[in-house]
Amino acid sequence: MKIRKIARVVRGMPAVDGAGVSLTRVLGGATIEDFDPFLMLDSFDSTNPPDYLRGFPMHPHRGIETITYLVDGELAHQDSLGNKGLITPGASQWMTAGRGILHQEMPQESKHFLGLQLWLNLASNEKLTEPKYFDIRPEDMGVVEDHCAKVIVISGEYAGVRGAKPHHIQATLLDVGIHEGQSVEIPVAEENTVFIFSLLGDMIVDDEIFEQKTAVLLRDGDTVEVSAMPGQAVRFILASAPPLHEPVAWGGPIVMNTQEELRKAFSDLRAGTFIK
Repeated sequence: MKIRKIARVVRGMPAVDGAGVSLTRVLGGATIEDFDPFLMLDSFDSTNPPDYLRGFPMHPHRGIETITYLVDGELAHQDSLGNKGLITPGASQWMTAGRGILHQEMPQESKHFLGLQLWLNLASNEKLTEPKYFDIRPEDMGVVEDHCAKVIVISGEYAGVRGAKPHHIQATLLDVGIHEGQSVEIPVAEENTVFIFSLLGDMIVDDEIFEQKTAVLLRDGDTVEVSAMPGQAVRFILASAPPLHEPVAWGGPIVMNTQEELRKAFSDLRAGTFIK
């Protein structure tokens, strides 16, 4: 067993996106290379509905997957393909934008809107795959619980318990809640990009304390070790996936491999041929 060490720390910063949604932006344009294949991470955490009710009206995506995971609250969605539905507490939606989709996401009023959206890149030979949704219900997720922690396996595997199996990049996503003053050790593939994100509470990694809404990239090892502070529980997301090592051309909600492909995508939008 080799414990991974800290490679990079990214503190989430307040931001506004969509039609006026207040959120915490963690990963973005400045983290593309280090966090490959993870592109963007936004965290939602509000008890004030005006922070989020304006939502994300209809907008395009191409070349990526968006993973939405809610701990609390609800989010209504619909798209240009005629799909519509509701993401509920404890559920996740894995949307493959592929060759192109228009969709909207509208948070519903609740006591606490808590969750995140993670953008996962698609390999160059899958950029233009058919758009699709992969709804992951709480009952589709695995759960492992002991005296130290509760681990919800959104996708991938932990301790012999499986969650959902992604259609493209085989990313492992875990929602880990560590009890006060306890520690966990989580096996990870040595070749994968691995980071953890403190959703609620402060966490201890490699003897350092990190405030909530911080992403910590970890390197060189097959095990991730995280501890909770004495007297305080912590809840974090672990994300692990094989890197693509491919060029990235990113323009707003569209991520391709070259500037030419990016120009083509926006040309399609203007011409009304974005949806195939």
